[in-house]
Parts: sequence; C-alpha cells; structure tokens
Amino acid sequence: MASQRNLAASLGAWSAQHRKTALFGWIFAVVALTVLGSLVGQKTLTDADYGTGESGRAARVLDDAGITTPAPEMVLVHSDGLTADAPEFKQAVAAAVEAVNGTGLAVNMGDPYETGAVSADKHDALIQFAVKGDPDTAADRVQPVIDALAEAEDAHEGVTFGQYGAATGLKGINDSLGEDFVRAEFTAVPVALGILLVVFGALLAAVLPLILAITACVAAMGLLALSSQLVPVDTMTSSVLLLMGLAVGVDYCLFYIRREREERAAGRDNATALRIAAATSGRSVLISGLTVAVAMAGMFFSGLTVFEGFAIATIEVVLIAVLGSMTVLPAVMAMLGDRVDMGRIPGLRRKSRPRRAGEESGRLLGAVLKSPALFAVLGVAFLLALASPALSMKTEKLGFAQLLPADNVTAQTAKQIEKVFPGAPAPAQIVFRTSDIGSAAATGAIADFRKRALDSGQVTNPIEVTVHKAENIAVINAPLAGDGHGASSVKALEALRDDIIPATLTKDAGSEAPVGGDLAFSTDYNDQLKSSIVPVFAFVMGVSFLLMLLCFRSPVIAITAILLNLLSVAAAYGVMTAVFQKGWGDELVGTTAVGAIESWMPLFVFVVLFGLSMDYHVFVVSRIREAHDQGADNRSAVAHGIRSTAGVVTSAGMIMVAVFAVFGTLSMQDFKQLGVGLAVSVLLDATLVRAVLLPAVMILLGRSNWYLPGWLKWLPHLSHGEEPAPDAGQGTAEPQGATEARSLATR
Repeated sequence: MASQRNLAASLGAWSAQHRKTALFGWIFAVVALTVLGSLVGQKTLTDADYGTGESGRAARVLDDAGITTPAPEMVLVHSDGLTADAPEFKQAVAAAVEAVNGTGLAVNMGDPYETGAVSADKHDALIQFAVKGDPDTAADRVQPVIDALAEAEDAHEGVTFGQYGAATGLKGINDSLGEDFVRAEFTAVPVALGILLVVFGALLAAVLPLILAITACVAAMGLLALSSQLVPVDTMTSSVLLLMGLAVGVDYCLFYIRREREERAAGRDNATALRIAAATSGRSVLISGLTVAVAMAGMFFSGLTVFEGFAIATIEVVLIAVLGSMTVLPAVMAMLGDRVDMGRIPGLRRKSRPRRAGEESGRLLGAVLKSPALFAVLGVAFLLALASPALSMKTEKLGFAQLLPADNVTAQTAKQIEKVFPGAPAPAQIVFRTSDIGSAAATGAIADFRKRALDSGQVTNPIEVTVHKAENIAVINAPLAGDGHGASSVKALEALRDDIIPATLTKDAGSEAPVGGDLAFSTDYNDQLKSSIVPVFAFVMGVSFLLMLLCFRSPVIAITAILLNLLSVAAAYGVMTAVFQKGWGDELVGTTAVGAIESWMPLFVFVVLFGLSMDYHVFVVSRIREAHDQGADNRSAVAHGIRSTAGVVTSAGMIMVAVFAVFGTLSMQDFKQLGVGLAVSVLLDATLVRAVLLPAVMILLGRSNWYLPGWLKWLPHLSHGEEPAPDAGQGTAEPQGATEARSLATR
C-alpha cells in the first residue's frame, strides 16, 4: 500500500531550500506577534468570569448591576500583655484607625469596639475597612496603608498590627509570583543549557534549541494577548505557557537535531541527513505536537473559564514550537551544516556521540529483552506502589495562607485572624436582590436573617450589610463558623444555603439570595471539576487512542500507550498526595504540607502529562515501527527502537524534569505542586516506562503489536521513514535505521 505524503518531510525540504525566507519569516512573525500583543495587552478574568454554580450567579448579579464591592481589609491589633479594655490598647486601636483613615484610601471603617470584633481573651481586636476605588486595582494602591500602619505600630510598644485582606493578599501573591517568575527564568534556561551541552558537546548545537524555544514562547505570549481579547485568561496562564513552551520547544529541537547528527555520523551528506531527520523525527514532532494540542483541548470540557485560558495558551505555544521545529530549524541547520558543532567542548565530545548501527544493547535493555515478564511485573508494581497514596487524595481551593510560604508575614496574619476570629478572613457573601430593597419586608427579612443565622451558631459576628438602593440589592457579609474552609465551615455554608436563607431572605416570591465568598466559590468550583472529570478524561484518552491508531495502524499499540500513560499519571498523583497532603518528604521541596491538593491540579496535570507522555511514546514507537517496516522482526525492532532513542529520550526527559523541577522550588504552593507532579511523572515516563515497561510489554505482545483488524484496513498507511535521494557518485543511500534493522533481523 502506498504511503501518504509526509508533510514534515515536505516542510523540511522547502525550508532547507528557502532558508532565508524561513528564517526571516520566523523572525518577522515573532516580532509582529510581540508588538501586536503589547499594543492590546493581556485581558484577564474578572471575579464574575471565574465563578460557577451559585457563587458564580452571585458574582454575575453584582456584575450585571454594575456593583463593585470595595476590596475588604482587616487589621489585627494584638498584645500579649494588654487586653482590649486597657487604655494603652484602646489608644493603639485608635492610632491604627487614624493611620488608615489618614491615607484617604479607606471606606466603611469598622471600629472593633462598635462591631464587637474583640477576641474572647480580649488580647485581639479586629479593625475592618475597605480600600476605596476599583477592587481590581486595590492591590496596586494599598502600599500607603501598609506603610502608615507600620509607622503607627512603631509608636506603640507591646502592641502589633497585622494587616490582611483582598488587597494585601493579592499584593502578597503578586509580589511572590513576580519573584518566582524571575527566579524561574534565570534558573530554568541555564539548567536546560547545561543539559544540552552534555547532550551535544557543542555550544552552538546546545544554544539552538533554547533560542527556538524562547522565541516560540515570546511569540505565543503575543498571540495569547490577542486571543485573550476574546477569551480572558488567569494571571497564572503566562507562567503555564512559559513552563510548557520551554519544555516542548527544547525537546522538539532535540529530537530533530539528534537524528540529523546521527545520520551524519552514519556517513550521510548534510542534505540527506537533514532530509531523513525531517521525514522521521520531524514527523514524530508533528504527531507529538498535535497529540499534545488535542490533549490540551480536553480542558474545554471542564466548563471553567480558567481552564479555557490554560488550554488556549498551551495549544498556542505547542503549535508554534512545532511550526518552528519543522520550518526555521531545518533552515538554520541547512545554513550551518556541520558548523552546528561549533564550540566543541572536549570533555563532552564522547558523551554527545550518537549511537551507531550494530552496537550491542545496554545492560538494562539486555536484561529486559531476556526477561520481559519479570520486568513488566516489577515496573507495574513499582508504579502502583507510588500511586497508592492517591487513593486518599483530597482536593480543595487553597486559601491565601496555604498558597504562600509559612514564614510569609501576611500569611501568618491571615492564619492568626482565622484562629482568633473564625470565618472573618473569608466570610460568606450573600447577594440579596428583591423588588424593593428599602421596603419594610426587605428590612425585616435582613433582620430575621441576622437573628436566625447567629442563633444557629453557623454564623458569627460581625455581620455586615451594605444596601444598594438604586439596584435593589443588599450585600451581606456573614463570617461562617469554623476556620473558613474546613469541614465545620462547609457545614455552616450548607446550613446557610439550605435552611437559613430559604427561611428568611427568599421566603417571599421574587427574591433571590445566592451565596458567594471564598468557601462558596471553592465548593462550587470543586463540584464543577468533579462533574467534568469523566468528559475530560474520556475526550483526552479517546482522541489520543484515535491518533495513535491512525499513526501506527495498530489498536494494540494505541491501547498500550493509553495504559502506560495512565500509570505515569497515577504515580504522579500518588507522589503529589504523599508530599503535599500527607507531608512525606515535604521538607525536601522546601515546603510544609498543606493537607490538600489544589483543586484544579489533578485535572490539569492529567491533561498535560497525557500530552507530554505521547511525545516520547510517538518518538520511540516510530523508530520501532520504522525498523519493523524495513524487515526486522518484533523483538529486533523493539531492541533497535529503544536503543536508538534511549539517549535522546533520556536527554529530553531530563530537560523537561529540570524545567519542571525549577517550578517545584518556587515559593507558591500551587507552583510547587505543579512542578513536582510534572517532574516526577516525566522522570518516570522517560526512564522506567519507555526504557523498561514499553519494551517489556511489546516483546510480550509479539506479533500482536502489529495486528490490524480487517475492518480497519482502510486506515491510511503513514510512512515512518523516507528513502533519501541518491547521492552523487554513491548510488542510493539508506537511512541508518534501515541498515540496522536488516542487521538485527539476520542475527
């Protein structure tokens, strides 16, 4: 059956022939996207965009009415030696109130002696206010309040002022993100460069993948700014884009360059080596990139806007990296020829030499080939053991105090407020809308709500009510019992929604009172995530199966790919649960276990890992299929494919692990969880899964690997290699894989 035309080979050949067009076209595209993106700016999600369920409805009611709730803030006045009725303590509270008011940024000031926000032991008092103006910019304007309180604190010995709220909390996160982002940029790139130097043993060959990956990220950032005008994104999306872009961009170039260098080492001329690399590794990059992009598209089934932004960003950067690897990379390599090895590092030259035909299998591969059943059982057992902690995985939307390091001052204040005034840092927000908010009936309903809520013990003081007469809306902030996010607070939220509000605020027809706030948002968010798991998982696995089936014309190989990837993901879940929920070895990654996994993490990690795992699977199995198609039996083809890709897969895996591990060292808890989860899974996938489990399983399956039912014979026969054009004076040159495959088949 005739093979379908190889798109990757065609693009590579065109780029090699039109080098300047490909190179300058890439530069122009990167610059143009960057400039256009800078002009429009990145549009981020609003509070209403994030919401789902009842809490999302509460946010939309306020958004539709044009009501912006000022960013709430709190000042905790504490003294170990003084009590709240002491004159010195009262003077300190008055000074704090005066300092905040003096900035001109405060509204809705609440004196603790009037609101009753004094702790039971009288050593703490809570001042509540809001930052005047747009809540979305409050974090950028709150610094004068922080400075004024610090100055006032210095004047009162024995009393401390701790500030926390929506503005200071977001400022703390933004400051931490900024520092983390800079650290990641200045760490990930040098680490990746160091690994590439070891891989290639030459400076230019090592720098080339990094340049392409970085320019792909820059172009994708510009494109993301443009697409965000239609689909706004979360502030973390740029970091996710950088993480994915560096990982796949470097890997795709590595696959391409290593194959070209391998063919040159086997005696091919530059043009032939580049043609073979385009037809084989280039094709693998194309399929891998499409598989990753399709896997990322699974996030659209989550029903959450933040995941839509993640999906768009990762799809954009992956496809741009694929395009660069298939166009500008072969153009630059055609320009450079053997000068790609400029800057040789003598001590690394031997390590960078590609494997040649006829080399014996390494000890590990030899052992796997000899006892595949034993290694398959041991490998699966090890991964299942790693995955076992995931059986008790607990997910929740991590609060501010959990996201930042334990030694962060603002996070410590938030924890202290939670301890002394449970529910105060994150009260439930009830949006009460009725036909006439100023009527006696509405006023009575609010009074009934206050009484019933406090009598139930599920809500604590201070309950704050803000009435918007023109919009017929009242916003009620009600601190929940418990710590604001634990089981007792969840119970209080349920009582609020199911009992207290129906009996008071919404007993009259025509009124509504959806409940928002941090806990309500987290609960609704988790419920939506749980309901989206089945469709997302089904879509990603289903489409991945179809792509593998189309690529290799083998249902067995497609099913094997799915099962092996699931093992990698399960192991990553287990490690994340063990470290960040149970605290096993948490000090090794510089954190303290927070008792839960960030709610969006499992779904995101599944989608990303499934896509990235396909990278290695496609690359390795393509070499196995290439050898099989050229005459090798199953065992010989597996040996050839694993041996010829071991070095590049391990190198590519180490680069991804290094990039992800850098994110695991950052201070934000969600970055740590993401980095550790991805790094562990890729490490296992590039080593244990691809070097042990894959060959063991394929050898055990034997000829079944290549079985295609008769009713699927219509599938196109895609080539896994390309016979190069004859070399002048040399007859017809063969790709290295063809020669080795025949050598293996005759042994």
